[in-house]
Amino acid sequence: MKRLHVHMSVGDLDQSIRFYSTLFAAAPVVVKPDYAKWMLEDPRVNFAISTHTGGAPGIDHLRIQVDDGGKLQDLYGRLKAAEGPVLEEGKTTCCYAESEKSWTLDPQGVSWETFLTTGESTVYGTSAPRSEKLKPTACCGAGKPVG
Repeated sequence: MKRLHVHMSVGDLDQSIRFYSTLFAAAPVVVKPDYAKWMLEDPRVNFAISTHTGGAPGIDHLRIQVDDGGKLQDLYGRLKAAEGPVLEEGKTTCCYAESEKSWTLDPQGVSWETFLTTGESTVYGTSAPRSEKLKPTACCGAGKPVG
């Protein structure tokens, strides 16, 4: 199974939780003082909001979530074949979850992540922001792994 993940940065978490709970006709499955997440079945999406990105409110990044390591390796192969920059982050803690992940940037500079959740975490995590490790080039938007 694969699930699209959308993470949005928000200015007011409580207001956004009310809005999205009404829009999705469902309460979030995770609520923290700085984060909320819905695991929707229709449409099949992992939708999260937080105040962590430090950027302007709006889409922070897009993800494709898988449920086993084989599918994660398949997606990693697709990241490399797409010829964008690839950052293999590996095992990390992010968004109150233990995960294994890799990142790329699309030609417009939007961050895409492929990941497998391996457990829960009591802390948000310290996963480095993609912008620090994947930077767009001036010519085409796609970047090169840095460091």
